[in-house]
Amino acid sequence: MKSVSIAVMLALLPLRLAAQEPLDPALLLKPPADAWPTYNGDYSGRRFSPLTAVNAKNIDALGLAWAFRLPSDNRSGASTSIKATPLLVHGILYFAVPDHVWAVDARSGREVWHYRWESKGGIHIGNRGVGITGNWLFFETPDCHLVSLDIRTGKERWRQEICDLNQYYYGSVAPVIIRNHVIVGVSGDDLDIAGYLESRDPETGALQWRWSVPARPGEPGAESWPSEDAMLHGGGMTWVPSTYDPDLNLMYLGTGNPQPVLAGKGRAGDNLYTESIVALNPDTGKLVWYFQSSPHDTHDWDAVQTPVLFDSEIDGRPRKLLAQASRNGYFFVLDRATGKNVLTKPFIKTNWARGIDSKGQPMPDPAKEPSPAGTLVSPSSDGASNWYPPSLNPQTGLFYVSTNRSFSMFYLTDLADKPQGWGGNDRGGYGESYLQAIDYRTGAVKWSHRWYGRGLSGLLSTAGGLLFSGDTAGHFVALNPSTGDILWHTGLTANISNGPITYELDGRQYVVVGAGDTLYAFWMIGDRGESGARKAADDRRSR
Repeated sequence: MKSVSIAVMLALLPLRLAAQEPLDPALLLKPPADAWPTYNGDYSGRRFSPLTAVNAKNIDALGLAWAFRLPSDNRSGASTSIKATPLLVHGILYFAVPDHVWAVDARSGREVWHYRWESKGGIHIGNRGVGITGNWLFFETPDCHLVSLDIRTGKERWRQEICDLNQYYYGSVAPVIIRNHVIVGVSGDDLDIAGYLESRDPETGALQWRWSVPARPGEPGAESWPSEDAMLHGGGMTWVPSTYDPDLNLMYLGTGNPQPVLAGKGRAGDNLYTESIVALNPDTGKLVWYFQSSPHDTHDWDAVQTPVLFDSEIDGRPRKLLAQASRNGYFFVLDRATGKNVLTKPFIKTNWARGIDSKGQPMPDPAKEPSPAGTLVSPSSDGASNWYPPSLNPQTGLFYVSTNRSFSMFYLTDLADKPQGWGGNDRGGYGESYLQAIDYRTGAVKWSHRWYGRGLSGLLSTAGGLLFSGDTAGHFVALNPSTGDILWHTGLTANISNGPITYELDGRQYVVVGAGDTLYAFWMIGDRGESGARKAADDRRSR
C-alpha cells in the first residue's frame, strides 16, 4: 500500500472509532467475515472461515501488514504470552493477557486503549481472551474476578468475584456470551478442589446459576464417587470456552481431570462428571446429557478440548453432530442432541485402554495405572492434544488437530487410603509432534505432517484452500488442507501461542496470529494485494 494511503487511513482512524457500534449478538450465529465476535469465531467451534481473497494460488504474496508487541512494562515472561484469541468488532481487535486488556485497530495495529488490573495474586499462566456483547466486554483475572469494561473507552463498569483465591483457584477462561448469559469457567491448580461453571448477568455481574462438575449427593452421578468428601474435592476444571447450538439451545464443554490427579485409590468409581463432554441448558445450567471420555482418569488427561459442532449424514440420514479430539488420544463423534456415541477411534497409538465398551467409552486397563515402580503409558500427561483450538473444514470433511505422540513413566508416590494433591508424578520420555487431519465420518487419519521438535499450535482453515498452523521452530505456516503439503511459511519471534483468526476490512483479508508477546497481522502485498482490494470494493459497489 502506498504511503499516502496509510496517511489517509490513520487520519480517518478517530472517525471510525467515534462511529464504533456495539456488537450485534446476531453475529455470533454466522461464520465470520468482517468480524470475529467470539472465541472460535462463531458458536460452532469449527474455526473455519468462508473468506477466499487469500488462497492457495496467491499465498506466496502474503506478507506482514503490522505487528503489535506488548509494551515492555506489561511483559513479565511466559505469563504474558498471547494465548488469547483476539475478538474483532467493527474494526477493533480486543485481547487479553493476565491482568491486561487491549483494544487495537485491526487495520494498523495502533493501540486504541489499554486496561490494567491491579492483581492481588493468583496463577498468571495465561488468559484465553475476552467475551463481548453490545458495548460491554468481559474478562477473567488471575485473582478470581470477572470484570466488565466499556469497549469504546476501556473504562471499568463492574467487577465480581467468581472463585476463591485462597483455595488456589484462578481465572483464565474466555467468557462466552449466550443471549443474556455470560458463561465463565474456573481454573485450579490440582490441589483437591472442585470445578464448576457459572452464568453471570451482563448488566450487573450477578450470579444466575452455577453447575458443579463433580456430582453432588442425591444427584445422578453421585454413585460414581465413594463419598461426599471425594466429590467436594473432586476436580473437573472448566478451562476452555463452550460451544453452542441455538436450535437445540444447548451449550457444550469438556471437563477437566479428577483429583487427586494420579492417585485414584481414594475416589473409586468413574468420577462423574469429570473427563466428560457435557451438554447444558444455558438458561438454567441443568445437565441434559454427558459422555465420559476417560472414566476414572489417573493420567491428567483433561477432556476440555473444544467440542466442535457440525451437521453431516450418518447411515443415510442427516445428523447434528459433535466431534472432539481428546487429550487421551481418542477421537469421538457424538449425536449432539442426545449425547449418543457415533464413533470412537484413536488418532495416535495409545496403550492405556483394553478396548471400547458398548457406549463408545475407552475402558481403562488396570495394568496402566501409575505404580511405585513406574508404568509406561501413551500418551504422556501432556496428552495427545491440549487446549489449542482445532479446526473443522466442511469442504474437505476433515477435522484438524495438533497432536503429540509421546510416552511417560507414571509413578505413584502417595500410597495412603486417602491420597492428596497429585499423589504421584510422571517423567516424560520419547515424543513427536504432528498436525493431523481426521476424516470425521470414519475416524481415519487422512494425512499426518510431522514437525521436528515438540509443540502444539492453534489452527484455522479457510474456504481459500488453506490451513494455518504453527510449527515447532517459530514459523507461521499455511498448508494444503487436503494433503498436508506446506504452501507458505514465515518466521516469527516465538512459537505460535494462540489460534489464528482471519477477517476482511476494506476489501482486504487479514490473517492475525499471536506468537509470544507479539500479535502479527498479514495481508496480500504489492500489486496483488491492491488489485484484490479494488476488485472487492468494485464488487460491493456493483451489488
